[in-house]
Amino acid sequence: MRGLVLAASLLAIGGVAQADNDLTKKYNCVACHAEGAKKVGPAYKDVAKKYAGRADAVDYLTKKIKTGGAGVWGPVPMPPHPQVSDADSKKMAEYVMALK
Repeated sequence: MRGLVLAASLLAIGGVAQADNDLTKKYNCVACHAEGAKKVGPAYKDVAKKYAGRADAVDYLTKKIKTGGAGVWGPVPMPPHPQVSDADSKKMAEYVMALK
């Protein structure tokens, strides 16, 4: 019984992660980012490692998705994405930070 509960929990968590990864596709984040490899921008896993020690990492990344930025990962700026809802930005930031 315990194994069944654990398996169901893992499937539920995986489903949430998949849904949030789908958001990165919906908003075309994958044009510049990938989960495990640098493209134009850093890999999501590298972002998670960099901000792992920050208590406000999800909030910071949520804002960064919406407002963009420059200079943190090199000379190529990340353009702002104001069309992304606050809720979707937060879900994507949580997804990235879960990749540690």
